[in-house]
Amino acid sequence: MRGAVITGLLLLGGCAQTADTARAVGGSASSFDPKQVGKSDIDRVADAHRRAVFSSVRALAEKLYRRNPREWKKGGHPSIEKALDRLLDPRTGWRLPEAAGRSGTEAILLSLQADFEGDRVAVFIAGMGGMLNAAFEEKTEFFMLDELNAQKIYNSARNLEIAAWKLANARDAGGALLLLSNEMPPGGQPANLSFEREFGKMIGNLDILSALLAEKGHRIIARVVQNLATAVFLPVRGL
Repeated sequence: MRGAVITGLLLLGGCAQTADTARAVGGSASSFDPKQVGKSDIDRVADAHRRAVFSSVRALAEKLYRRNPREWKKGGHPSIEKALDRLLDPRTGWRLPEAAGRSGTEAILLSLQADFEGDRVAVFIAGMGGMLNAAFEEKTEFFMLDELNAQKIYNSARNLEIAAWKLANARDAGGALLLLSNEMPPGGQPANLSFEREFGKMIGNLDILSALLAEKGHRIIARVVQNLATAVFLPVRGL
């Protein structure tokens, strides 16, 4: 009992100190979120990196739909916005009926099969989102008792490299790209590499976070070097 009382007083003291700090820097005590008491510095870092990664997932979804309007029309949606709302609805858990029960990297592979007839963008993004969600232990926010696996985060970064390569190179029997992404205009005009940059931001965020987590936990990450043309996706679930 005494220990519980002391712990409670310490937490209350921390809240008061944080509120005083907020006033000192021009903020208001009323804007303080009590949840922050239960977060360590690494939790706040993980929150920030996760937000950045999933912001890029949304950006990639919209870019792919705009470059490939036939895909969102396959689902009978009246607009790109409605297609995005359905795809990014958290209630789906990154699992879509058209993925035929597949999720994560298996869904990514399905979306880039030449004979797949469904919405390639939806299944590709849902697969990528599901894989990343698993790497973040299916949590949207992190607290002191939560623990992230540095190897999962690292593996998901490598998987994004593979997914980006496959997206840029997957073709049908006639040699046409299955999904348009980066654009290489003729005549020496500047290339549109916005997809590559978005993937790069996600990979950079994950690599930084995995390194921080490994250092915090005194863990060694098993690093993998693969030829992207023949690379296989690394495990994320079950690690």
